[in-house]
Amino acid sequence: MLELRPNCETCDTDLPNGKADAYICTFECTFCADCMENTHKGVCPNCGGNFTLRPVRPAALMDKYPQSTKRVLKQK
Repeated sequence: MLELRPNCETCDTDLPNGKADAYICTFECTFCADCMENTHKGVCPNCGGNFTLRPVRPAALMDKYPQSTKRVLKQK
């Protein structure tokens, strides 16, 4: 199950479930659209993979399967 990480790993922007511009790679590295497009040019800086839009977890399942609260931020 996806962690649904709560923030962009580059700029620390909040990315709550349902946010339309949250992108992930195959390892769930999570970035906002701006960082994914402009900073990383569509290539994950951690694994070298590509990105896809992060799926939205249905609201009815958020209580049972909440979004992660652990923020991941890469040191610059």
